[in-house]
Amino acid sequence: MEASKNYFFSDLRVMLGRSMRHVFRSMDTIITVCITPIAMMLLFVYVLGGAIQTGMDNYVNYLLPGILLIAIASGISYTAYRLFLDKQRGIIERFHSMPIARSTVLWGHVLTSVVSNAISVVVIILVALIMGFRSSAGILSWLAVAGILALFTLALTWIAALAGLSAKTVEGASAFSYPLIFLPFISSAFVPTESMPMAVRVFAENQPVTSIVSAIRALLAEQPVGDDIWIALAWCLGILIIAYLFAMRAYKRKAV
Repeated sequence: MEASKNYFFSDLRVMLGRSMRHVFRSMDTIITVCITPIAMMLLFVYVLGGAIQTGMDNYVNYLLPGILLIAIASGISYTAYRLFLDKQRGIIERFHSMPIARSTVLWGHVLTSVVSNAISVVVIILVALIMGFRSSAGILSWLAVAGILALFTLALTWIAALAGLSAKTVEGASAFSYPLIFLPFISSAFVPTESMPMAVRVFAENQPVTSIVSAIRALLAEQPVGDDIWIALAWCLGILIIAYLFAMRAYKRKAV
């Protein structure tokens, strides 16, 4: 049993290393993922921020959690793209013909998504600090924020894996991310939901981004989180489990 575990983790390390080399050889993927959210942050803070009433003195503090979620939603599209290319080129079948743990091929892509998106998040936070972002959060609060973002990344990455395995074209493999990128705009990420029309407000207050953004915002401000963190975790775990089950099912069909 122990040997089997070691076998799995050694294979996973190889698959992760392979995927990460692809990322570092084309750093434009991380740069592209960062540029749009940073441009949006600059636009909203320096052009539109003065007209938006949020109840916070520093708009970048209010805005940052939503920008991070947009960056992650944008970044996971590359996971679907790379997985689709591996499927289309027969690389997955080639790996399956080798004496390796089959699931590590998929897990390598998933963990690469977590690492590359973590790099993007750090870059965006550094830019936000230059723009005036400040947080009174302690280490535990920052760890909680990191945990929520990691869980959110995993949940969306498994959706990306499902899209990459199921898509018929390279465009279809990445197109699924567009609604995910748009979702924060209909939430409390940019403006308080109280300012929205009733129908829009009902949707905004009952979709996952609002609870995730509210939980992160409260943690960074060292304010009471309330039920938001549990709702956020429930959304992330629910999406993760469902997407994981469907993605593994699609992957096993490809492995036959």
